[in-house]
Amino acid sequence: MISVASATAIGVGGMMGAGLYTLLGLASSTAGVWLPVAFLIGGVVSVFSVYSYAKLGARYPSRGGAAQFLIRCFGDGLIAGGLNIFQFLGWIIAMALYAAGFAGYARALLPWEIPDWSEKAIGIALIVAVVFVNLVGSKFVGRSEFFVVAVEVAILAAFVGFGLTKTDVGRFAHNGDHTFIGVLFAAGLLYVTYEGFGVVTNSAGEMRDPAAELPRAMFCALGIVIAVYLLVSSVVVMTMTLPAIEAASGHVLSEVGREVLGRAGFIVIGLAALLATASGVNATMFGDANLAFLVAKTGELPRGFARGVWHGGTGGLFGAAALTAGFVLFFPLAAVGQMASLAFLIVYGTVSLGHLRVWRETGAKPWLLVTAVTLNLALFALLLGYSVYTGPPSTWITLVVVLAGSFVVEYAYRRRSGRRLRLDPAAASAPRPEPHAG
Repeated sequence: MISVASATAIGVGGMMGAGLYTLLGLASSTAGVWLPVAFLIGGVVSVFSVYSYAKLGARYPSRGGAAQFLIRCFGDGLIAGGLNIFQFLGWIIAMALYAAGFAGYARALLPWEIPDWSEKAIGIALIVAVVFVNLVGSKFVGRSEFFVVAVEVAILAAFVGFGLTKTDVGRFAHNGDHTFIGVLFAAGLLYVTYEGFGVVTNSAGEMRDPAAELPRAMFCALGIVIAVYLLVSSVVVMTMTLPAIEAASGHVLSEVGREVLGRAGFIVIGLAALLATASGVNATMFGDANLAFLVAKTGELPRGFARGVWHGGTGGLFGAAALTAGFVLFFPLAAVGQMASLAFLIVYGTVSLGHLRVWRETGAKPWLLVTAVTLNLALFALLLGYSVYTGPPSTWITLVVVLAGSFVVEYAYRRRSGRRLRLDPAAASAPRPEPHAG
């Protein structure tokens, strides 16, 4: 069984990965010294989505998490089916981001120069290693995440403690030509740093009392991550100049560690980055394999995927790993970062939108769900506009193709197989909440 502590660790591990360690340079290019504000905005938007997910997860506990929610909210149709496949692929993109972040730090820590293509090889090697970890089972995943997250938080706490002694508050007065709209662009980009809260819902089927334990684990994980992001990003912008942050790009925190503690700081923070990005892949791989299990069980993927990893099934796990390796090979870190944030803004927004159809069953407050939909839509529009006008067309075009292709695959598979979506019996038997619950 998954405990609250293990589920919280899985959530923190899923969130506190590549975004914190490898997207800081890109985000600071639009937010400037107000980078912490961008993290805060992303966290506030996530609070409303977490509320929606926690209410749905407590009412419909399932190993499939959001896949089950979409079926409950939208019924047996093309919308739920297409969004489930898109969600599966969104997590694939997020894992590619984490793997790329891991590879970047690993390369920076090596004492000798290696060719650019080696980063791709390192990222794929991490994916292979994580597959073996997940084959051991859900209990080991939970325990390993708890250990890794404990070490990572301890290192970051020490980083913040030492870093605050070297900071210069006066740097907040030097923001160049950065504007508030740039802060919002950065908030949209950094949204992917919070996507891991959705991973926690996939462990609901492994909890003893999901109605009580799932919301606690999700909000605890989000609270821990928001606090860490605000502290760490504040230390970064008060320690280094904006040109230095942008120049360091994929390994900003290691460079700040060097400023604070010299070479030892660079190495320690680099190792923390490796732990964070690896744990992000580990936790997300666990959730995506569970999602493949549920999506196949309900009739949206071949039956070979319909055995969870804990039951000896490997279809979803190997399929997720292969697709992740493909994104690592063909896209740079900045591109997968933008695609991942856009994908999860779509998924989390549509889940909250669908939640409005069943809010009486879950006991959720409709105005909080409307707020979640509105905020997700606003950040999505801002980030999409930023991607279209500043990035290579391949980034947003690939996302559109993935979204459209998800519905095409769903439609074609259902026409060919004649299968219909089915609800998880475990979720169907969950106790109903009191009508006044809020």
